[in-house]
Amino acid sequence: SRNRLTEMMSEGGSLNLCFKKMEGNMITEWKDIPVELLMRILNLVDDRTVIIASGVCSGWRDAISFGLTHLSLSWCKKDMNSLVLSLAPKLVKLQTLVLRQDKPQLEDNAVEAIANHCHELQDLDLSKSLKLTDRSLYSLARGCTNLTKLNLSGCTSFSDTALAYLTRFCRKLKVLNLCGCVEAVSDNALQAIGENCSQMQSLNLGWCEKISDDGVMSLAYGCPDLRSLDLCGCVLITDESVVALANRCVHLRSLGLYYCRNITDRAMYSLAQSGVKNKHEMWRSVKKGKFDEEGLRNLNISQCTYLTPSAVQAVCDTFPALHTCSGRHSLVMSGCLNLTSVHCACILQAHRTHTALPHPAH
Repeated sequence: SRNRLTEMMSEGGSLNLCFKKMEGNMITEWKDIPVELLMRILNLVDDRTVIIASGVCSGWRDAISFGLTHLSLSWCKKDMNSLVLSLAPKLVKLQTLVLRQDKPQLEDNAVEAIANHCHELQDLDLSKSLKLTDRSLYSLARGCTNLTKLNLSGCTSFSDTALAYLTRFCRKLKVLNLCGCVEAVSDNALQAIGENCSQMQSLNLGWCEKISDDGVMSLAYGCPDLRSLDLCGCVLITDESVVALANRCVHLRSLGLYYCRNITDRAMYSLAQSGVKNKHEMWRSVKKGKFDEEGLRNLNISQCTYLTPSAVQAVCDTFPALHTCSGRHSLVMSGCLNLTSVHCACILQAHRTHTALPHPAH
């Protein structure tokens, strides 16, 4: 209604500029509203309202096609596949699309429609799409080469051949979530990522039990800008993987090794030594006015029961951003009962301060 439109104007001051251009013109129907104004309105309502309105108003359909860049359809609890098929031809400017599902709905034809029309797509979330097959990855490789962020977590039907093929064309990938993609993530797939995706910064390989040191070492050598790597539940990897990461990925800030029970003190000492070795680079950045705290900020070594306190304390001492204190657990050690003596710098400092205070009785 016109009253609601007026309310929207007051909520978004930028709409006033659009209405100044329309002085003297009467708005009698939604189709009379210029596309420029509709685009402003789109920014004030949720995605579900936009989609519903587009079904009954040609102007809204034009506005979506003209400039909608971010869209989430996770609210759609049924018939998401049909909705994507109908919308994809209109979403030619789309850059971000979230299709996360509570129960599997998406099928390959919907992803193929996205690949055929949404060539500017950069961020795509297909998590828990259990019905998707290799057809989807092949179509994305052909049509969505600008992808920088892709979430495939929980997609269990992809093969490592299709994933390797995707990396040959989507070379701009920086964030890739493959958690639980057991069939797709192999050493061969990781080798392909290392060869083709040199800009990779964040990679989740949680519970991909097939990978070994060979695959992780391929990543370490091919993705030197890696900042976050989750290897939780990757039971085959050993110290060799961590040593390679410590030596090659100097910007690594988050490392997940939960349940990697072959990890020993050697891996911890390699992380600590790499931190010491790279400190001169940090000071060089400070002098240039570009300081951004490097080094580990999050480390999960839960259930790594071979580790000893001295080795883990060495890591903690090297990277002051790792915390064991209450409310700031960025060093997670649950299940490692022999590591209870490991403490972060702020706890040790607080202890020294407390012991230095004179006793009230003195």
